[in-house]
Amino acid sequence: MNQVIFLFVVLVIINKAKTRRNIDQPLIIHSDRGSRYVAKEYKKATENMQRSYSKKAFPWDNACMESFHSILKREWLNRFKIRDYKQAYRSIFEYLEAFYNTKRIHSHCDFMSPDEFERVYKRAHIKAELLAG
Repeated sequence: MNQVIFLFVVLVIINKAKTRRNIDQPLIIHSDRGSRYVAKEYKKATENMQRSYSKKAFPWDNACMESFHSILKREWLNRFKIRDYKQAYRSIFEYLEAFYNTKRIHSHCDFMSPDEFERVYKRAHIKAELLAG
């Protein structure tokens, strides 16, 4: 994929996530050292986030993403013959929004889905704030 197009896609995704999540807390965004992640447009889009980059020649920094890609392929993509980018995009979106984040349990989320874990986390913090205030 053309680097300019890839940078554009990265920026669209970051801006969608910022709008959708509306998080006022500090965010950490991790990436490799690819040209799109050090471009001035990327730095501007992530100026209020803490940028984290993989160390040079240290592939283990990205192990969690490699693991996710493996799960995505094994649990979902290998079931389909992907014809084009649009189908791949829709299929991955469906997997993430209809299963991975909403139903699939994760060991690092105390065996809850990420959505459920986030709801429990927010409830606990709201309750703690009410008790403290």
